[in-house]
Amino acid sequence: MDLVFTTDELEPSKRYAAWQDAICDVYVHVDVNAERRSDYEGFIREARFGTVTMTDVLLSEQRITRRERHIAKLDKDCYYVEFVQRGKVNILQASQTLLSNPRVGAIFSASEAYDLECVGKVRSLYLEIPRKEFAARFSESKLPVAMTIPTGRGLGRIAAEFCATIAAEGSSLDETVRSRLGTELMDVLALALDMGDRDELSEDATAQKSRLRSVKAWIEQHLTDPDLSLETIAKSNGVSLRHLHYLFRLTDMSVSEWITDRRLHRCYDVLTRPELRSLSVTEVAYRFGFSSSSHFSTVFRKKFGHSPSDLRRR
Repeated sequence: MDLVFTTDELEPSKRYAAWQDAICDVYVHVDVNAERRSDYEGFIREARFGTVTMTDVLLSEQRITRRERHIAKLDKDCYYVEFVQRGKVNILQASQTLLSNPRVGAIFSASEAYDLECVGKVRSLYLEIPRKEFAARFSESKLPVAMTIPTGRGLGRIAAEFCATIAAEGSSLDETVRSRLGTELMDVLALALDMGDRDELSEDATAQKSRLRSVKAWIEQHLTDPDLSLETIAKSNGVSLRHLHYLFRLTDMSVSEWITDRRLHRCYDVLTRPELRSLSVTEVAYRFGFSSSSHFSTVFRKKFGHSPSDLRRR
């Protein structure tokens, strides 16, 4: 791939400013902000495969922002597809957050406002895909929007590995072959997005149980979030909402019932710990995601046979 920009040849004190100039005003029209600027490191390599542009990017920890003033400078309407090789990137677009990492890719719109939060040092492959040409591969009801792409298995893995292979080997090929590869890459990506749910539901029982354990562990870590939603859980774990419900068929509870049950047990534990008696019942309820103390007391009594206040007095 052709080198577009690198900080390697610059003095450490000048790297971040040079990166800002290269990224903000020349390459992609965004704002970047990094807290640690003294040891900044990054590069951009690029290759074109017909109408598809691929970049291999190294980013130090930073936040990348695109707003209307940046979008006004764009001369094309396209999607971005990201396959993270190392690190993590949180993609914020259209009031949702997509969490991407080496096992979960993402697709989002380049011509709508977004934020990218690079957690740690990130190495990633980006595809710039023309929206109209890519959208022609879907029915109108299935046009892709901002969504994750599981890349640990199935068609998502095939798409990610195909992309990585092209990045490593494709630059030496002639223009005609590269153009065909770009078309075929869009076909594979479209198939992975179109078949996402069906591919997920083909997991064997062992894989489903393993994924369910992983999802439950993630939920446990976020029980205190009052805004925890099924959509957030699904996107953060690289599964569709439909597949999330399907996984919980392995239990005797729905997803929502399981979350409420776990929150109640965590509250029960806090209420019986003498060292936490300074917390009121209402504070305990709010701490674990309940938005109403009366509702909390009702479901608590139904679960344990007595009210939270009775438990604490006993």
